[in-house]
Amino acid sequence: MTGIHHIIDTDAAMLRAAPMPRASLSRTQWTQVAEDLAGGKLTLLSLWGSKNHVYMALLDEALGKLGVVSLFCRSKHFPSIGLFHPAAQRLERAACDLFGLVAEGAAEARPWLDHGRWLLSHPMGEAGPAVPQPPYAFLPVQGDSLHQVAVGPVHAGIIEPGHFRFTVQGETVVRLEERLGYVHKGIGSLMHGASLARGVELAGRTSGDSTVAYAWAFSQAAEAALGAQVPARALWLRALMAELERLANHLGDVGAVCNDAAFALMLAHCSVLREQVLRACDAAFGHRMMRDGILPGGVSRDLDAAGVAGLRALVAGIAKAFPPLVALFDDTTSLQDRVVSTGKLVPDLARRFGAGGHVGRASGRNFDTRRNLPYAPYDQLEFKVPGRSDGDVAARVWQRIDEVFQSLALVTQILDRLPDGPIYAEPPAVGEQREGLGLVESFRGDVLVWLTLDAQGRVLRCHMRDPSWFQWPLLEAVIEGNIIADFPLCNKSFNCSYSGHDL
Repeated sequence: MTGIHHIIDTDAAMLRAAPMPRASLSRTQWTQVAEDLAGGKLTLLSLWGSKNHVYMALLDEALGKLGVVSLFCRSKHFPSIGLFHPAAQRLERAACDLFGLVAEGAAEARPWLDHGRWLLSHPMGEAGPAVPQPPYAFLPVQGDSLHQVAVGPVHAGIIEPGHFRFTVQGETVVRLEERLGYVHKGIGSLMHGASLARGVELAGRTSGDSTVAYAWAFSQAAEAALGAQVPARALWLRALMAELERLANHLGDVGAVCNDAAFALMLAHCSVLREQVLRACDAAFGHRMMRDGILPGGVSRDLDAAGVAGLRALVAGIAKAFPPLVALFDDTTSLQDRVVSTGKLVPDLARRFGAGGHVGRASGRNFDTRRNLPYAPYDQLEFKVPGRSDGDVAARVWQRIDEVFQSLALVTQILDRLPDGPIYAEPPAVGEQREGLGLVESFRGDVLVWLTLDAQGRVLRCHMRDPSWFQWPLLEAVIEGNIIADFPLCNKSFNCSYSGHDL
């Protein structure tokens, strides 16, 4: 490890209990970090900008330690991390679009989030008039008998917009290149000056299927920055909501992957189970997606005896209905023919990109924030983190199946051990600028929130990083060599978020 190893020194307990320390680096030290990332000594958790600084959150997986570093960008320039570590390239492009920060020597300098439709440039930096942009230049591909197939951004299903440019030879995909950013919402700008109450509302609307995870990560960051103490019952209720959110999404995705292989029966049955989860959430917490249930200092809704009974009945029903569906998936030869060996993500690539969630765990990167960087109440719960190494569509389905059973067990544990007491405590006023980091395991993987609060406790800067930032590029990799008809399977087996990516 280089001379900057001492800054990667925050453990899980300190991460959630106190303001996050940040080290200001020299340009030489910044480049040393890039080399450590390229060599696999560190994992990139995120990279983001402000008006005059660029930041990174870093993880030493072997030691379970984190660090946040920053670099002052003289003349809006900084040494490129993506030149050494490809996982940083899209984050660097986003920092340029939003703040005008230029990565020197970058292998990739095309706009990413900015499609030339904002009416201004660098909206979160020194905003100026919009600069006309030429048509987006997709990367060239050379070879015999190649042709391109353009898909999206408008799709046949009720899904978010994204453009996929396939270069194919016959039916075989030679290259896939994505263009995203169509659902950029300007959440970073909306966060500026927001109260904590408004900030957590915006966080919870970043990616609707992960509203619990985002609100919890934002709240973690705020609570750490302010040194706030959260009542025990609130923490356990947060975990209950998080596991229900994970359960609903995994059940839906198992069915959706099968549907893309023309096995609609699984979609129908899994959709029924997902709907049962959502209805139980509505009955227990007043909202199907449990939106606005978490806020800095605790939770907004308690769980009564009827809610407990409803959730216990839900667990019992799924525990009975889901195993026969798993057997149906496993025993259907035509379905297995489509998913086995399709869209393989090799473990080395998953590790280098720091792929989280079911994508990483199905390809040998057995990382889960609940275990590796534990936070309450997961440090008091018993659960396993299943993992595989096959890395294909089938492995990603099996990973979800295993996690469904773990979530059912966790819901039961939480209901059995749910402590009494208050569900909210007002965060303290500290009268000075503070910074905090939140990291929560969503159904897709780790959601990161970096928060800077002013002396009045209002948001100066909020950076949110969805796990999809590191998963979308891997989807491009796994489709190569597969037939174009298998793209829906590969895509749904990842199920990356457009909205969580296009902040």
